[in-house]
Amino acid sequence: MTNSLATRAVVFAAALAVSTGTAVLAAPAPTDVAIKTSAGTIVVRLDAAHAPGTVKNFLHYVDTHGYDGASFYRTVRRASEPQSNIEVIQGGLNPQAANPMIKPIALEPTSKTGLHNTDGVISMARTADPNSATTEFFIDIGDDRFLDAGGPTGPGYAAFGKVIRGMDVVHKIHQAVASGESLTPPVTIVSITRVR
Repeated sequence: MTNSLATRAVVFAAALAVSTGTAVLAAPAPTDVAIKTSAGTIVVRLDAAHAPGTVKNFLHYVDTHGYDGASFYRTVRRASEPQSNIEVIQGGLNPQAANPMIKPIALEPTSKTGLHNTDGVISMARTADPNSATTEFFIDIGDDRFLDAGGPTGPGYAAFGKVIRGMDVVHKIHQAVASGESLTPPVTIVSITRVR
């Protein structure tokens, strides 16, 4: 091998090693958060490797204690709504609250992230505008891929993590007393904190 070819081979090998190392370092580790509620604690593993923007937004409100004193206020269940295509519990901050610190984020669709709205998955709630999610989130109960991108909801809803402990609490909230879809009373979110 000539000196020129040898040099190019070494440079290529070094570049490959660096790019491979960078790819490994670039994938962030998952973060676990504990959603402490008046009905019990739910632990969720957030997937920043696949939904980095959505996880960053959620953790902003976690780290600034924005969710302290919020609530789960909505339940959707087929037992009371047989026509419903989904089953979820929904919570977060009051969407009507006038707070200039709450900013909408761009949708990270399931078609891009590879995540799906299946049992125990946490996703961002939004309005008809795909890029309107702020603090509201929901947890899927059962197969809710109806909410994935490309389905009847168009761009869908951004999945960004999954319950790893406390699905019994999710089911307890889901089955709590409600008037229509409104939990009566709402289930208090005491705090959401990082646990890993």
